[in-house]
Parts: sequence; structure tokens; C-alpha cells
Amino acid sequence: MVKQNQNIKSLIRIGLLGILFFFSYCSKKEDTTVTPVTTDNTAEINKWVYDTMEDAYFWYDQMPTLATLDTQAKTEDFFEKLIYQRETTDRFSLITDDIDALEKEFNGVSKIFGIRYLLGYTDNTNTNIGLFLSYVVPQSPAANVGLQRGDIILKINGQNITSSNFSTLMNNDNVTFTLGKISNNSIVADTKTLAVAKAEVTENPVGFSSIIQKSSANKTIGYLLYTQFVPGLDQGDTLKYDNQLRKIFGDFKAAGVNELVLDLRFNPGGYISSATTLASLVVKDLTSNKIFFKDQYNSKYQAYFKQQYGANIFNNYFSTEPNNIGNNLSRVFVLTSTGTASSSELVINGLRPYMDVITIGDHTYGKNLFGTLISDDQNRWKWGLYVMLGITTNVNGESSYGNVNGISPTYQVDDNLIPFSPFGDDTEPLFRKALEIMGVPLASGTGARVAATKAISLPNHEHLSDNPINNEKRMIQKQYLKISP
Repeated sequence: MVKQNQNIKSLIRIGLLGILFFFSYCSKKEDTTVTPVTTDNTAEINKWVYDTMEDAYFWYDQMPTLATLDTQAKTEDFFEKLIYQRETTDRFSLITDDIDALEKEFNGVSKIFGIRYLLGYTDNTNTNIGLFLSYVVPQSPAANVGLQRGDIILKINGQNITSSNFSTLMNNDNVTFTLGKISNNSIVADTKTLAVAKAEVTENPVGFSSIIQKSSANKTIGYLLYTQFVPGLDQGDTLKYDNQLRKIFGDFKAAGVNELVLDLRFNPGGYISSATTLASLVVKDLTSNKIFFKDQYNSKYQAYFKQQYGANIFNNYFSTEPNNIGNNLSRVFVLTSTGTASSSELVINGLRPYMDVITIGDHTYGKNLFGTLISDDQNRWKWGLYVMLGITTNVNGESSYGNVNGISPTYQVDDNLIPFSPFGDDTEPLFRKALEIMGVPLASGTGARVAATKAISLPNHEHLSDNPINNEKRMIQKQYLKISP
């Protein structure tokens, strides 16, 4: 029954677009320009948006009727009229006029400098802000000019950074960053400047991995920094990154890792398939009939799937992973921030019924919703949607984190001590807390790039990316089945 159910799920999730009558998952085309059928087809586009949402949207029954809407309105504004409780509930559905570009970005390909950072105030006036680099994407333009985790950017193109000019300055494709430093407990500009130009980068989601020996406590620690859930390349090796995860856990297994730290503080989510791969490498007592999560669609689809396939169709199982290390673990540590979202939260919630999951850092973003990318299968335009299809729960039906408070940390630890220490260093605050819980004797000192340290005041506790789509939160079902219930 489990195997049969998995095959059905595969048909639903992998072959989903074949029977759509008005939309499909994004096709790959060279031309990215909008080619409308008529000079002004706004009403036609808006009607397509409405029909798509009325069919697929989790809250389709809460939408206003089409007769009450202005179909000639700007498409972005029209779309917003359909969203259910934008501020508190559906903070995630979005619309684009370039679906091909959005699909590439969801697959980890984007035009970026390659930095993630905290915005922090640089003085007591809370006017000027700095970019405190918490992660630099390997082989990105930022990495290529020498920027590293722990660096401070105080000026962009010679201008002090403020909340009012920040977005404009970062929107430039070519910039000159002025670096900062800590002097006498103050943050001041350095003489060093770096010119950086955005470029298209395919980001490897494995940002860092290491096996850390703490023989004094009989601990062999596997440390994985994972920045997004992407199975592989957009074209070519479509399982490249999932297989990289498997290789890393094979190394963990061979080394006898008995403690695991998953660093998901920069991870806004991604594909459910990769979340399943990661969770299956971690879970204790892995079997192919163990439920990872359950999904729930809108009332039409819920009834249809249950009638066609039975109630078990909503069960999503762990995958068979030979490099699973769960039986050598009593728990897993997950480092989190307010930007930890979607598929990251799915992993935390899905593992909790089977093992102790200790979260360290800040509360997560709070997204238990999954969605998919939908484009027009008739290729009349490049408009597309990322639509919330439903919610997920763990095997026990638990899913209480889908709100602005997210998943509360087991241990609240501030991540604002700059310059940031290297990943896996004893002085890095979140990892240090994990070591403390493990009973590892802690050394003093610092491994930071700059020895002086300072706690910064933060207007926002989220590690932001210079790629705006990475600041969106996503749990993506690869494709979507349209039915006519």
C-alpha cells in the first residue's frame, strides 16, 4: 500500500501539468519578452489569474466574486484583491510578469552580488546602517573580490547607508562598497573599498560542511550549513545537490558522527523533494512506511483526491536513504533565524515526532503553506503565479507554527555579535550554545576575522539576501494537477 501510494503521489507531483487546460509549469524558452495577443489584453490576463486562483488557491472560497472586481485594473493590483489576509495569513502568494526569470531564481539561479547580511545601526542615532556580512556565496562576484563572512559594509558608492536610500543603492548592478571596522568600540569606515558587479550565479545550497571532533566529550559533530532546498541544476544534473547531501551524510556516517548541527538560519525554503531528502538522511529508525508529513489542499481537491485514491494519498513518506545517520543520533540541533522558513520549518516539524529537535537562535518565519509556480500553457504572456495550494502537518497533525511567531526556539540566542565568527567555530554564539548543551568544554578567544567584537542594534533580525527572491519564503511542490471537481 505504501509503495502504491508513493507511485500515485509521484504521478500527481511529477506528471501534473499534462492535463491542464489553461496553465502549466514553466516551459524553458530563450525569449523572455512579453508577447501579448492584443494591444491591451489586461482583462484577458486578469480573467486567467482569477480562474487559476479560483481553481487552485487554498482559500478559493474566500475570494471575491469576479463580478465585483475591475478586470481592467493593473494586474498586480487585481491579484492582490484575491489574496486572503495578506498581512497575517497568506504572506507568500505572488505574481510576476516574467515567469521564466522567477523559475530560474526558485532554482537557485539569479543575478546577484552574492551576500547575505544583517542590517544593523552603526551609531546611537539609529540613522545610519551597515551591512554586516553573515554569508558570502562561494564563487559569486562578492566572493571573487574577497568579501567574507564577518566583513562590514558602511557605504555604497560613497554614500552612507540609511533606511531610506538602502533599496535604491542595492538596486545598482555595479557598486563600490566601503568597508568598516571596529575601533574603540565604535564602527568606523575603513580606507578599503571594493568594486563589485552583479552576475548570474548558480548557488550551491551547501554553504559549508564539516566534521568537528570534540574528543574531550566523546563527540563527533557533523555540521551542515544549507541555504536553500534545491535538488539540482535547472538544466543538466537535476539531482546534483541532493546527491551532494547524500555524499556529505555518507562522510558523516563513515566518521561515526554522533551529534548533528543543521544550520538553517539563512534558509528561506524551496522544494519539498529536497526537504524530504534531508529529513530522510537525519530521521531516527528510517523506514519507507514512516510518514514525514501530511498535506491538505482546498476543499475541492481534498475531496477529489480522497475519492480517487483514498485517505492515504495525503501521507508523504520518508525516502530510503542508505546514508541515513539517525540511528547514531539521540537528537538534532537546528540553528534558526527569523528568515528560516517553509521547507526548513517542514524539516523541523516533520522530524519532531521521531526525535528530539533542539532549535537555537530566533523564532522561525512561520510558513506551513506549500505552493507551486503556474504559467499560461498557451504562451500568450509571461505572467505567472506562485500560488499557495495548501498546508502541511507532521504525522501527528501538528502545524501550529503557520503565523508570524513561527517556531519558537528551544534556546533563544542573539546572533548580533560582530564581526561574525566562522561557521563551526567555538565562539560562534549559536554553535557555542549547541556545544554547551552537548557538554563540550568551551575554549575562550575568538576565531573572527577581526578580533574586536561588538553587539549591534538590529532594526530587523532576518539575514537578508541581495537577491530579493531569497527574501521571499517558499515551499514548492514541483508541479500541479488541475482537476474539474
